[in-house]
Amino acid sequence: MSTEVPLHERVHDTLRERIGRGDWSAGMRLPSEAALCREFGTSRGPVRRALAVLREEGYVVGGRGRPPLVGRVVPTQPFSTFTSFTEWARAIGKEPGQRTLDAGSRPAPSTVAGFLGLDEGAAVTQVVRVRLLDGVPTMVERTSFPPEVGLLLADLDHDRGSVHAHLAAKGVDLRRARHTIDAVAANPLDSEVLEVGAGSPLLRERRITFDAARRPLAYADDRYRPELATFTIENEVDRRTPLTRSHPDEGGARR
Repeated sequence: MSTEVPLHERVHDTLRERIGRGDWSAGMRLPSEAALCREFGTSRGPVRRALAVLREEGYVVGGRGRPPLVGRVVPTQPFSTFTSFTEWARAIGKEPGQRTLDAGSRPAPSTVAGFLGLDEGAAVTQVVRVRLLDGVPTMVERTSFPPEVGLLLADLDHDRGSVHAHLAAKGVDLRRARHTIDAVAANPLDSEVLEVGAGSPLLRERRITFDAARRPLAYADDRYRPELATFTIENEVDRRTPLTRSHPDEGGARR
């Protein structure tokens, strides 16, 4: 079965990436449909479909006779924004930080092995970090990578760099992710590094990341202090359901 990504999705992902990394700033007029058709070698149909989805997600505003403009960036469900703590922190005007607690090759527990499609006990690269917002411990991040992805992290300074940006720069196809959100009690490590009482409730996001062929690239277990981060789902008939992470200081605004 073909795994080729539909053209309108490729157009959408490319434009969203440009907006997300600041190549096109808020209020900037987008290239014309004709220019985008020339760039991507396509007809207006895929371009218009891509722009329609970007409008739904808040990345593009205007239309109905008005030229499309870059909207205020609203990082939602796509992997590149939703799962990047660094991008989220900067989007809400806070300084991201991290402190590595553990990084190295470890035997995969059965749950992790199952999610990554490996045999139990197979070697995975595990990275455990505490993530900070303006110096405040906010989240404990536990991420496991299969061997071929873990090897690419050998030259990353985990106390300074973004894992997502590093892997993307290495050509890893971080295409899609599946998220599960629930509440858990803080274990001893969570309690110590997040500076909360043992057994305190934490907001947990578990995530499996896939490439375009649906091969699992990473499994993550992220645990947040609930007073510092929340997740919001918006439902609307006939539209995608964006999932956003927010901070109390945002005053209810999307991240």
